[in-house]
Amino acid sequence: MRVVLFGATGMVGQGVLRECLIDPDIQTVLSIGRSATGQNHPKLRELVHRDLLDFSAIENELAGFDACFFCLGVSSAGMQETDYRRVTYDITMAAAQTLARLNSNMTFIFISGMGTDSTERGRTMWARVKGQTENALLRLPFKAAYMFRPGVIVPMHGIKSRTALYRVPYALLGPALPLLKAAFPKYVTTTEALGRAMIAVAKRGAPKKVLESSDINEV
Repeated sequence: MRVVLFGATGMVGQGVLRECLIDPDIQTVLSIGRSATGQNHPKLRELVHRDLLDFSAIENELAGFDACFFCLGVSSAGMQETDYRRVTYDITMAAAQTLARLNSNMTFIFISGMGTDSTERGRTMWARVKGQTENALLRLPFKAAYMFRPGVIVPMHGIKSRTALYRVPYALLGPALPLLKAAFPKYVTTTEALGRAMIAVAKRGAPKKVLESSDINEV
């Protein structure tokens, strides 16, 4: 399986990249982002691309892939809706529309979030924008598209969040964090479980298009 990965430098993306590199069924991982991951691996190829709203300059690099794991995102804290929408909706759709046109047999998996508003009419800004993004992705002509809605994500294997707001509670809770997944599987998953679930769904599909934390943990 050949995979395109967006957001490989973030906490979730780091975890997904790790699982991709150790999975024997994945031959190639193409990481696309504004900065390099700093990793070296025979499976990994990186494209540093500054304009994530326009992929025309690298289209010749984007065909022939089986799956896209879209992990790029930002916290909505302190952001205006237009700015949050630009990252969450506009960049995602620019990438997805290009990939759908070039890879008709692709499975696209989008990291969304618990509480996303599929009606697109709720009062919570981030949930409404995420819902708009999910719905637009599901309308694209991919082989399949799945929306992953994790709640709390526990970083594993030395992975750290790049968001200072999240690093503090992770540091304070420390070794207790993995226990949360066992105690609250409906709300908590790990970077490892999330990466493994994305790979499994890309390989075999899933019975529903939207997967919550409990679904992710059961894959």
